[in-house]
Amino acid sequence: MKYNLKVPFAVIGGSQAYNLLQRGSINGKRIGEIQTPFGNSQPIYHISDSSYEMLFLSRHGEKGYSLTAPFVNYRANIYALKELGVKHIVSWSGPGAINKAYKIGEFVIVDDVIDETHDREFTFFKNQGIGFIRQSPVFCPTLKKSITKSLNTLHIYFSDRGTYVCTQGPRLETPAEIKKYKSYGGDLVGMTLVPEVFLAKELELCYASICYVTNYAEGIVDRPFKAGELFEGLSDNTERKTVEDNVSKFPTIITNIAKNIKQQKIICQCQSSMERYKKRGDIGTDWHDWIKDI
Repeated sequence: MKYNLKVPFAVIGGSQAYNLLQRGSINGKRIGEIQTPFGNSQPIYHISDSSYEMLFLSRHGEKGYSLTAPFVNYRANIYALKELGVKHIVSWSGPGAINKAYKIGEFVIVDDVIDETHDREFTFFKNQGIGFIRQSPVFCPTLKKSITKSLNTLHIYFSDRGTYVCTQGPRLETPAEIKKYKSYGGDLVGMTLVPEVFLAKELELCYASICYVTNYAEGIVDRPFKAGELFEGLSDNTERKTVEDNVSKFPTIITNIAKNIKQQKIICQCQSSMERYKKRGDIGTDWHDWIKDI
């Protein structure tokens, strides 16, 4: 199916995105699911006014937390956004902190990833001889500049670096695993940025992520088990309120990014990550033809 809509900027909402949709804090025309060779994407919304335009997709579901991280159809979501003309994707994610220097609720513009996932569909180029793509920088410098500009404009405190450890889930990590990730240099632990960031590179899309710290990871602080609570007691009521207040800022943040991305100078090579395969004649200019043997 062909879609006439062409929107260069998109946001992939993480945890609590469905609540923002349900409350009307994020509001736009519902395009719905997009059919792709990998199945249907999550429903997509078209949001615009006279000063900005963007697409919005809630990673975990439209009306609630209906999909945990290992079962998200990352390929369908990224493919769908590319199909609708997207060139720049900003996502958000709510990891736990391994590094105690971060405060609960703090925003972090992550700059590196450690992949601890397994059994996920991690590439568009299955059974092909392409896809050897350099992963430094992992996240798009152009988008990171736009995010930084927006957070500064809005007077929102943030950290501009952090290494995100992506685990398989849906279970949380053991204390020993967290010790291992800390020894690797991990600062945050979550479940969603892989393979999302790598799939975006394969389709020559700019991608960056804003994280917000939801809790301290297992073993970082001493917290008793509390049945029936979020993360079974890894966060307390005060911390949950702080996180909720900061998540409520995302509609303003993403709107500000959508407005300034048009003026941002391109300082990245994201949209030429497949260039050597084009020069070699392995692929043509139509990205649809890059994907085979589905």
